[in-house]
Order: sequence, then structure tokens, then C-alpha cells
Amino acid sequence: MLRHLLRKNDAKIVFLIMDGLGDIRTMDFPKTALELARKPNLDRLAREGLCGRSLPISWGVTPGSGPAHFALFGYDPLAPENDVGRGVLEVLGTGFELETNDVAIRGNFATANAEGVLTDRRAGRIPHEECIRLCKKLQDRIKEIDGTYVIIMPVREYRFGVVLRGAGLSPEVEETDPQLTGKKPLPPVARVPEAKRTAEIIAELVKRSNAILADEKKANNVLMRGISRKPHIETLPTRTMLAPAAIAAYPLYRGVAKLCGMALVDTGFSVKEEFETLRSVYGSGYDFFFIHIKKTDSSGEDGNLEGKIKVIEEVDATLPLVLDLKPDVMVVTGDHSTPCALKSHSWHPVPFLIHSKVCGTDNAQAFSETECDKGGLGVFPANKIMELALANAGKLKKHGA
Repeated sequence: MLRHLLRKNDAKIVFLIMDGLGDIRTMDFPKTALELARKPNLDRLAREGLCGRSLPISWGVTPGSGPAHFALFGYDPLAPENDVGRGVLEVLGTGFELETNDVAIRGNFATANAEGVLTDRRAGRIPHEECIRLCKKLQDRIKEIDGTYVIIMPVREYRFGVVLRGAGLSPEVEETDPQLTGKKPLPPVARVPEAKRTAEIIAELVKRSNAILADEKKANNVLMRGISRKPHIETLPTRTMLAPAAIAAYPLYRGVAKLCGMALVDTGFSVKEEFETLRSVYGSGYDFFFIHIKKTDSSGEDGNLEGKIKVIEEVDATLPLVLDLKPDVMVVTGDHSTPCALKSHSWHPVPFLIHSKVCGTDNAQAFSETECDKGGLGVFPANKIMELALANAGKLKKHGA
């Protein structure tokens, strides 16, 4: 911790996070989305700034979205106290207030065949309106199991949240998502004896839900993930003296931001809406802004290279809305890599650039994996990004005499 070095000033920092930005070259994908995209604004920032590749967790470790974002904000993603379940993040991101003993679960609506084998873990990415309808369908018929209240809420598209509220609950239960199609969902297994009853409640919830959804064409199955309980996280204002604001549309990322003590700013889902939201609050007393772009990750998970290119180009074309504000420090990166070749998160380092008046320059001539490999920062831990941003903003004093 650098708390003894912190100082306040008026400098403003913008973190532009394109989810799943990183990619890899393969025989089927000889160039990455960043290498193929037309992005003059990002390329200019790279030429004028300092580049490298950030490592979200550690070598060879594939990060989840939660740990990857905690790393971006300067937290140690491997520290036990920062191990936050996705259920907690998704539920908090909807605006729901969790109580101390609640167990929160992130659910997926999924598609299974007549034998109960999964054919689509995301139910064809059903629209959000369908998610709202399905959650109401479940909540109307499932309100309590074995003396435990069951609260079901839409999150986004195929994602929903569940809160179990009652006595004697434990989050120490294995997920039911096998993470692969062609397999049946897993049973919710208790990791400790104290969680046996909670596992039984979740098993009954899955059984009832699947029966209620049996007549649905796509979302006829539920998967239970990220079974967890709200932890205590030291807030970003306490750790950094920043006044942070989050501009994120998807609940998971709003949940991370809320746990970190950021103000949540309501925004739309398009890139332009998010950038216009930044402009609307830029003079409101905040000095740190986290902007989250989701669709780079979604395209990577679908193996949709053209889609990923399109999102990057949309960000670049709209970026003058941000650059016109002249932030003192601009960071552009991703939380993790989602290569189109893998259709999933991966362990590969993420392209990174920082732009300020005092960051210096290097040999990178554009913003891409190839050019960032030429950058002066090399490959470095993502949880050092915050320190680098604070230093470039003049918010860290000299250490020692």
C-alpha cells in the first residue's frame, strides 16, 4: 500500500476498459481485432503515450471478470479477502442490497435437450425482455424453500440473480455449470458439512425452475454459478484518496464498482451513451472515472472477429467525446483477453496504454498486441496500473528523502 505517499490534487483520471480486449494470432485468426481495426485515435494515444501488456492474475492463470477488474483497481486478485463471488457482484449490480447472511447466486438461463444435456449455456443470448419475463415466471411460483426466502431478479440478457435469505445458510457450495456444452449440469455439492442444507435448497430450486421452464424453447434450464456471500472490501477512496465514479451498464461491473466504493452513474448501453454520460458528470467533483465497454468480450466469446473489430472501431470513432475533455491521465486496456480463437477468457497478457503529459513515449506506433509488445512497460501485473495512473496524475509524493 502506498497510503503514506498519497496526495490530493485536481487531476482527473479516466480508465477506459474494453472487456476481453486482448486476443491471439492463430492459423485461423492470423491477425487480431486490434490489428485489423481502423482506430486512428487509439493509435495516436499509443504513439504519444506508454504501452505494454498487463497480466491480470499471473502467468497461465485465466481470470474471471471480477478478479480481473479488482486487479485493475489496484487490489491483489489472489488475496483471500478480495475473492468475491460472481453472485454477489451480479446481485449488487442490479441495485439490490444484500444482508450479511444472504447467499447470492448468479444464474444462467440455458438450453438443454430431452436428455438434459446442455446445448447452449447462454440460451441463445436471449434478449433482456425475455430475461425479465422468465424471472417473473419463476418468482411467481418459487418464493420459499425449506423456510428460506428465494428472491429472483433479472440481471442482463441470459443472466439472472438469486438471493437466498434465512438462517443457517452457507455459500460453500459447488457451481452447477459444467462450463461446457454436451454435458449435463452438475449437482450442487456442499464443500463443507455446514453447507449441506444450502446445497439441498439449491438442488430443489434447480429442480423446480427446470420444471417451470420445461415449455420454453430456449431457456428451459438454469445453471447456478458464483454462489457467494458479501465480503468487506476496503474502498477505493480509502485506499487512494480518489473520488471515483463508475460508468458501466452491465450489473457485474456495477457490482464490482459498488464494492470498491465508487459512485454508480446511470448510463445507456451504447458506447456513445456511456461517453456522453462521462461528459455529463465530468465536472461533478469526481476525479476518477471507470468506463466499461462490454461488447468486445461478447464478440470474443462468440468467436466473432468482425464483431470485435466493429466494437473497437465504434469506440475509436466516438473517442473524441472523451478526449475533448482533456483528461490528465487516460488509461486504455481490457480486464482480460478473450481470443476469438478460444471463444473464452484466457491467460494471455492484455494490450495496455497510458497517456499523460509526463508518461514518456516508447517504440509502440499503434495500439495492438504486436505494437504493445514493443512498449516500454513490457509485461507487468495489472494491479500496478492504479499506482502508475496515480503517479502520472501527480497524486503520489516522493518516497523517502
